[in-house]
Amino acid sequence: MTEEALLSFLEAGRWAASAYNSQTWRFVYALRGGPDGGPDGGAAWERFVSYLVPFNQSWAGSASALVFVLSATTMVPPGKTDPVPAPTHAFDAGAAAAQIMLQATASGWAAHAMSGIDHDAIRAGLGVPQDHAIHAAIAIGRQAPPDTLPEGLRARENPSDRLPLSQIAFAGRFGGVRS
Repeated sequence: MTEEALLSFLEAGRWAASAYNSQTWRFVYALRGGPDGGPDGGAAWERFVSYLVPFNQSWAGSASALVFVLSATTMVPPGKTDPVPAPTHAFDAGAAAAQIMLQATASGWAAHAMSGIDHDAIRAGLGVPQDHAIHAAIAIGRQAPPDTLPEGLRARENPSDRLPLSQIAFAGRFGGVRS
């Protein structure tokens, strides 16, 4: 993957809706192989992979790009000069991440978000300020045949079950019954 291709996916995230157009999200990325992996080339990739829990390292280390999704927990509202808490920062960052993954998928790539990350290592290793939340990582790459995965992951290459809509969508009141 070229940096230009990855930046086109991040550009889609940049255009996500956000409260007061505050755009609290931030993306920190590395590309696998070559100088585009960051200022220290391939070493950046290895460092990024090390920030994933071992289970995710076992498969995401073969991706083409890793993107960490962060967000500022404060914002400066329109017409103001002082920052205030940004109560929707996580929601807005999630919307931006979804846009990134949709654009990657529409461009023929596979994108997979992960919560299995080492927040402390990311904060220290990437210099994330304390007023920023660390949410997730996104692995982006070409879908490989299941037989290239570690043995224990091959059987999981099917869509995961989802709760029925009746358990997550309610009319008029939380927990209400849809007719």
